[in-house]
Amino acid sequence: MADHAAELNGDASRIAVGGDSAGGNLAAIIPQMARDRGGPPLVFQLLIYPATDLRMNTPSITENGEGYGLTRQDIIWFLNHYVKSEEEKTNPLASPFLTSDLSGLPPALVITAEFDPLRDEGEAYAKRLKEAGGIVTISRYDGMIHGFVSMASFLDRGKQGLQECIAALRAAFQLPATAAEQPHTVPANPMFP
Repeated sequence: MADHAAELNGDASRIAVGGDSAGGNLAAIIPQMARDRGGPPLVFQLLIYPATDLRMNTPSITENGEGYGLTRQDIIWFLNHYVKSEEEKTNPLASPFLTSDLSGLPPALVITAEFDPLRDEGEAYAKRLKEAGGIVTISRYDGMIHGFVSMASFLDRGKQGLQECIAALRAAFQLPATAAEQPHTVPANPMFP
């Protein structure tokens, strides 16, 4: 894409990656690969309730693994279609949280949901990015479940999450806000000053 930006009516100096859930997993891995393999520079990573540690050993997997949409069994089913062995779950190209060096990565917005099995691994990854010197915004949406941002057409908190994503991407791309975009404030979370 970077090599053909002009053909695509794009700007190779303003490339970001983003995704939610399994897509968030890929969007966390791509900046690491771009950094390590001399890929194009990325200006931002948008990680919405990302799967970052396939070992499934966080408290939120147990606490939120039933009754909130995405279940622990669903995650196991997806993992069995993604990796072939327990050993592969610890490969940093599958579990970006396990990468030894998270320095030199682009700024990130990591959105999590209170009642999401993937909450803790997303937040732990964001903390590691910060510890490595990264510019990271962590936004936990209390009362929400996995997938809430994709419910923006009928869920106010989903709209709020989507607006946060738009604002973050506009800032990363250095684009002015449109008149239709209303500024909003995400309530502060005492866990992440």
